[in-house]
Amino acid sequence: MALLTLTAAAFALCAQGPRTTCVVDGDTFWLNGEKVRIADINAPETSRAACPAEAAHGEAAKRRLLILLNAGPFDLTVQGRAQDRYGRLLRTVTRGGRSLGGVLVAEGLAEPWQGKRGDWCAMLAGPRASR
Repeated sequence: MALLTLTAAAFALCAQGPRTTCVVDGDTFWLNGEKVRIADINAPETSRAACPAEAAHGEAAKRRLLILLNAGPFDLTVQGRAQDRYGRLLRTVTRGGRSLGGVLVAEGLAEPWQGKRGDWCAMLAGPRASR
């Protein structure tokens, strides 16, 4: 288990052009030029959302992750694979022993990672989807 403690960073929302330290969406960010995928969660898509509800939820997750990352020092831990098939670094992000991904899950802005992406449109439709 590799551990990196980040003492300070100033994150912004990612824009077009080169990305250095910014938030892409609720489970992906750039840190010092490296793309990081939060390993213990899945957040709704923002740019490729399958429905308007997913897009809105994804925007909320992205903005909340920005706040969490800017709230102070955090640790990046490798648990399992170090990279995904897209070359992103896979890391669990914690502060004071608490997973920031877990915070997003507790707030309903992400789901625990289960090896594949969930269907956010169906999840957000709730019980109405089964009628």
